[in-house]
Amino acid sequence: MKHYPEIPGSSKARLGVPCIAFYKYDGSNLRWEWSPKRGWYKFGYRTQLFDASHPLYSQAIPIFMERLSTEIVRRVKDVNRNCQRIIAYTEFFGEKSFAGQHDLNEPKQLRLIDIELYKKGMMSARQFVEVFGDMSDAAEVIYQGNMNKQFIDDVRQGKYPVWEGVVAKGDGWMCKIKTNAFFQKLNEVYGTNYRQYWE
Repeated sequence: MKHYPEIPGSSKARLGVPCIAFYKYDGSNLRWEWSPKRGWYKFGYRTQLFDASHPLYSQAIPIFMERLSTEIVRRVKDVNRNCQRIIAYTEFFGEKSFAGQHDLNEPKQLRLIDIELYKKGMMSARQFVEVFGDMSDAAEVIYQGNMNKQFIDDVRQGKYPVWEGVVAKGDGWMCKIKTNAFFQKLNEVYGTNYRQYWE
């Protein structure tokens, strides 16, 4: 099962071109694979697969099955009736989650952030919004417009309703932009090691 691609920082943003920026949830990336014969049969976090025995990520399985699994397949089949494989990428988090660390005992949520289709690749940001934009468990759109330095600065300065930041996606590219408030929290918690959680 394919890993979710690494997202470069804002220094790799393509300025002057259209983008859609999504809320960046402060959690862990989980992936889910579906086939017509086996249903949702393979689950993974960023580097490994997991199952119902995992002490943390097993908490995501009932959430995914109850809230996302059927709806994802239905919506994908509306646009690609003969799809042979789906990989759904989600973000897994709780109220106290921070920089990939979680409170084992608190309730968690999942947000759908991307869909990859067999032999077609990742859905474009625009198609993702068209297919899943009205779904309550899909990533929230924060901005649609040109990628520019003003938008990057506004995200950094907290002028958009986000905590960690945004993931901006355009035609064949994406980048993450994080807020100064998140940077300050990273500094407080991790000191000079903050860079591994930054852009």
